[in-house]
Parts: sequence; structure tokens; C-alpha cells
Amino acid sequence: MTHGDGYLLDNRQTEAGERFDAFAHLFDPTTFRHLDALGARRGWRCWEVGAGGTSVVSWLAGRVGPTGQVVATDIDTTRLAAAARPPVEVRVHDVGAEEPPGEGFDLVHARLVLVHVPDRHKALRSMIAALRPGGRLLLEDADPALQPLLCPDEHGPAEELANRLRRGFRRLLADRGADLSYGRTLPRLLREAGLHQVEADAYFPVTSAACAALESATVRQIRDRLVAAGLATDEEIDRHLANVATGTMDLATAPMFSAWGRKDRKE
Repeated sequence: MTHGDGYLLDNRQTEAGERFDAFAHLFDPTTFRHLDALGARRGWRCWEVGAGGTSVVSWLAGRVGPTGQVVATDIDTTRLAAAARPPVEVRVHDVGAEEPPGEGFDLVHARLVLVHVPDRHKALRSMIAALRPGGRLLLEDADPALQPLLCPDEHGPAEELANRLRRGFRRLLADRGADLSYGRTLPRLLREAGLHQVEADAYFPVTSAACAALESATVRQIRDRLVAAGLATDEEIDRHLANVATGTMDLATAPMFSAWGRKDRKE
């Protein structure tokens, strides 16, 4: 993720911690399944890009053990402090603007990061350059345009309001340079970048307590922006948050695409 006014969801805001917890609950099982299949093991050197929270970093640290290394980077590392002990090294780093924090990594992983990075192509090249020959890259990113509704079953006023606010959120993201169709492009981008054995899948949470927690935290985090842009009123936001709090709504997240590949061993 990058510095500046362009990033809508600042890690320093109070609600960011709630969002990271929700992401961990929703997506960690998928991420860990892929990391396990890619062979993450003792002694590996891994770069966790745009780490944000600690759940993936801690999982990788347990896998690589004391003989391995996990370099965890983000533009704001405040929430990574708890994980900053061997084999984890925490660094402030902008993947879209700076050189990689090392080379010869066995594994590079980024989740829900590149969709927000203005120079995504540079960031992707940087991550691939940091891999050793034969190293693995796992990219996971959302595709809000593929499934744009918060409530796919729009059967009443509460769901209609929820979907209208979600459209406002998507507009704010797009206005700040987010690519809302990015997730679906990952397999092609990995092949075009020269990676081999490229595969991909997608995970689409439809309803859960974590989906509701994520929605509540996100709307509270962007509340002022929605109102300032004329996309919602304070009364509408209060009503939506109250609706979410009832626990009776089926709230979906955007599908998360996971794509992975291997760098040529001859490089």
C-alpha cells in the first residue's frame, strides 16, 4: 500500500484493527491453504508485502522457524509491532515506489494490497525480481466489479440501502485509483510476467459474522468521506449500521482471487 491522500482505508484509524481481524477470519484459511500447497517450510525466506496485521506473518514465522526469515513490510507498521521478533523483520516500505527489501526470497505473498497501489505493474515486477530462481509468488486480491452487491439478495429496504452505500464505497475507491476489476486479471498478469505453473481460484464469502463486522468497520471508517461526497447522509449511515447490527442481513464481500506461479529456475 502507498502513502498519500489516495489511500482510502488508513491503517492508523481505529477501525483498521477491526477490519484486519475480519479479514483474518474470512481469508486466512484460504491463504494458509495456498501457502501450505506452495511448500512453505522450515528455512525459507519469505516477503509478506503490505502485511497490515499479524496473522499471516505469524503463520509464516511458525513455518519457516528459527532458520528462516519473514520480512514483513507496509507503509505503516504500527500494527506489526507485536510480530517484530526473530524470524520476523518488520520494515516500512512502499512496494509501488521502492526497491525490494532484499532478494533471493523463496516466497513472496501479498493479500488485498495491489488493488490499492497506483503503480501495480511496478509493484508486481518488484516482487518477481525479489524471488530466487524457482521461487513462488502468491497474489490475492479482490474483484468488487465482478460481484458489486453487498446484499446479493436485495429483498427489502435495508438491503437496498446497503447496496446503495456499497456503490458509494466503490466510487470512492475508484476515484482514488483502485482497480475494481483487478482480481480477475491476476492469472494473466503472472503469465505475462514470465511465471510458470500459474494457477488461480477465488473465494466468495456470502454471509457470516465476520462479513458483518467488516462492513460495520468499513462504513464507520469511510463515513465522513461518504457524507462529504454526497453519497450518503449521516441518517442513512446510522440506519445502515443499525441494520447491520441486527445480525439478520446476508452481507457478502467481494470475491478474493488467489493466483500463484513459479519463477523460472534458469534465471
